[in-house]
Amino acid sequence: MLRIRRSEDKGLATFSVSGRIEEKHVSELLGLFHAEANEAGITLDLGEVTLADRETVRFLAACEVRGITLMNCPPYIREWIEAGRDTSHES
Repeated sequence: MLRIRRSEDKGLATFSVSGRIEEKHVSELLGLFHAEANEAGITLDLGEVTLADRETVRFLAACEVRGITLMNCPPYIREWIEAGRDTSHES
């Protein structure tokens, strides 16, 4: 089960995510992000994420490229993001 909580500080939104993030949740997160006035000012707090699938990790990597901050990113997710970047530059 995925739980998403939104908080705001000085006009900047933070989405705290807990539980499993799967590909089926990506569209929900995108919808929340697009509803924000300043998408680049979004922080995604991943401190309570228990599991993420491959598509979600790709989505999270794309979020960083778009300027969304990943806070409290679990080490295994960070490793997968970095590994994906390394392989995308090898072509």
